[in-house]
Amino acid sequence: MAKWTPRHEAPEPLEGPVVATITGGTILWFVLFLAQLPFYGWFAEHGHTWWLWTCLAGGGLGCIGIWYVRRRDAAIKRAAAAER
Repeated sequence: MAKWTPRHEAPEPLEGPVVATITGGTILWFVLFLAQLPFYGWFAEHGHTWWLWTCLAGGGLGCIGIWYVRRRDAAIKRAAAAER
């Protein structure tokens, strides 16, 4: 087991515009879903309807992600304000 023991500390996580990134990705998933929707017949004929549902699932999960990162961002700001 000693072989798998880390020899140095893990680096600090990178912080960036997380809320904007998740929101942009969610919008992209919904746009991809809407762009493919007119071609539903073609997707159904070729057995590729899962492409549409994958985009819809990505948009739905992105909505959960937006909720999560907004709460996380607010908690980080509250903790920083409490330290001051």
